[in-house]
Amino acid sequence: MAKIKIKAKLKRDNVSVKVLAKSPMAGKEEAANRKIPIEYITHMRATFNDELIWEASTGPFLSKNPYMQFVFNATEAGAKKGDKIEISLIDSNGKTSQKSQKIK
Repeated sequence: MAKIKIKAKLKRDNVSVKVLAKSPMAGKEEAANRKIPIEYITHMRATFNDELIWEASTGPFLSKNPYMQFVFNATEAGAKKGDKIEISLIDSNGKTSQKSQKIK
Protein backbone atom coordinates (compact mmCIF):
# COMPACT_ATOMS: atom_id res chain seq x y z
CA MET A 1 0.00 0.00 0.00
CA ALA A 2 0.98 3.60 -0.44
CA LYS A 3 3.32 5.39 1.93
CA ILE A 4 2.21 8.91 2.82
CA LYS A 5 4.17 12.08 3.51
CA ILE A 6 2.32 15.09 4.91
CA LYS A 7 3.22 18.73 5.53
CA ALA A 8 0.67 20.98 7.22
CA LYS A 9 1.47 24.63 7.86
CA LEU A 10 -0.62 27.36 9.50
CA LYS A 11 -0.26 30.76 7.84
CA ARG A 12 -2.58 33.60 8.85
CA ASP A 13 -6.07 32.04 8.96
CA ASN A 14 -5.38 29.15 6.58
CA VAL A 15 -3.80 25.73 6.93
CA SER A 16 -1.96 24.58 3.81
CA VAL A 17 -1.69 20.80 3.54
CA LYS A 18 0.61 19.00 1.10
CA VAL A 19 0.36 15.24 0.61
CA LEU A 20 2.71 12.94 -1.30
CA ALA A 21 1.49 9.37 -1.70
CA LYS A 22 3.93 6.75 -2.96
CA SER A 23 1.97 4.46 -5.29
CA PRO A 24 2.63 2.97 -8.74
CA MET A 25 -0.85 4.13 -9.88
CA ALA A 26 -0.86 1.23 -12.36
CA GLY A 27 -4.16 0.42 -14.04
CA LYS A 28 -4.89 -2.80 -15.95
CA GLU A 29 -3.06 -1.86 -19.16
CA GLU A 30 0.00 -0.30 -17.52
CA ALA A 31 0.31 -3.16 -15.02
CA ALA A 32 0.30 -5.70 -17.88
CA ASN A 33 2.94 -3.74 -19.82
CA ARG A 34 5.20 -3.33 -16.76
CA LYS A 35 4.42 -6.83 -15.42
CA ILE A 36 3.41 -5.52 -12.00
CA PRO A 37 0.20 -5.95 -9.99
CA ILE A 38 -2.70 -3.59 -10.59
CA GLU A 39 -2.56 -0.98 -7.84
CA TYR A 40 -3.75 2.61 -7.70
CA ILE A 41 -5.30 4.93 -5.15
CA THR A 42 -9.09 5.12 -5.47
CA HIS A 43 -9.97 7.46 -2.62
CA MET A 44 -8.13 10.04 -0.49
CA ARG A 45 -9.58 11.88 2.48
CA ALA A 46 -8.35 14.32 5.10
CA THR A 47 -9.90 14.76 8.52
CA PHE A 48 -9.35 17.23 11.34
CA ASN A 49 -10.91 16.53 14.76
CA ASP A 50 -12.85 13.65 13.15
CA GLU A 51 -14.46 16.09 10.68
CA LEU A 52 -13.98 15.61 6.94
CA ILE A 53 -12.15 18.64 5.51
CA TRP A 54 -11.11 17.33 2.05
CA GLU A 55 -11.61 14.26 -0.13
CA ALA A 56 -10.89 13.12 -3.65
CA SER A 57 -11.86 10.13 -5.76
CA THR A 58 -8.97 9.13 -7.99
CA GLY A 59 -7.96 6.40 -10.40
CA PRO A 60 -5.09 5.13 -12.52
CA PHE A 61 -5.19 8.36 -14.56
CA LEU A 62 -2.95 10.08 -11.96
CA SER A 63 0.82 9.93 -12.28
CA LYS A 64 2.98 7.64 -10.18
CA ASN A 65 3.42 8.98 -6.62
CA PRO A 66 0.64 11.60 -6.76
CA TYR A 67 1.05 14.94 -5.01
CA MET A 68 -2.03 16.74 -3.69
CA GLN A 69 -2.36 20.13 -2.02
CA PHE A 70 -5.34 21.82 -0.39
CA VAL A 71 -6.07 24.70 1.99
CA PHE A 72 -8.72 25.02 4.67
CA ASN A 73 -9.75 27.86 6.96
CA ALA A 74 -8.17 27.40 10.39
CA THR A 75 -10.59 29.74 12.16
CA GLU A 76 -13.71 27.90 10.94
CA ALA A 77 -12.21 24.48 11.76
CA GLY A 78 -10.73 25.60 15.08
CA ALA A 79 -7.22 24.56 13.99
CA LYS A 80 -4.06 25.74 15.67
CA LYS A 81 -0.38 24.78 15.68
CA GLY A 82 0.19 21.36 17.20
CA ASP A 83 -3.22 19.96 16.18
CA LYS A 84 -3.22 16.87 13.96
CA ILE A 85 -4.45 16.34 10.40
CA GLU A 86 -5.12 12.73 9.38
CA ILE A 87 -4.87 11.50 5.78
CA SER A 88 -6.32 8.14 4.73
CA LEU A 89 -6.07 6.36 1.39
CA ILE A 90 -7.88 3.39 -0.11
CA ASP A 91 -6.32 1.51 -3.03
CA SER A 92 -7.82 -0.55 -5.84
CA ASN A 93 -7.32 -3.74 -3.80
CA GLY A 94 -9.26 -2.37 -0.82
CA LYS A 95 -6.16 -1.82 1.34
CA THR A 96 -6.03 1.32 3.45
CA SER A 97 -3.19 3.54 4.68
CA GLN A 98 -3.39 6.28 7.28
CA LYS A 99 -0.99 8.86 8.60
CA SER A 100 -1.36 11.90 10.80
CA GLN A 101 0.80 15.00 11.04
CA LYS A 102 0.88 17.95 13.42
CA ILE A 103 0.19 21.42 12.03
CA LYS A 104 3.32 23.58 12.16
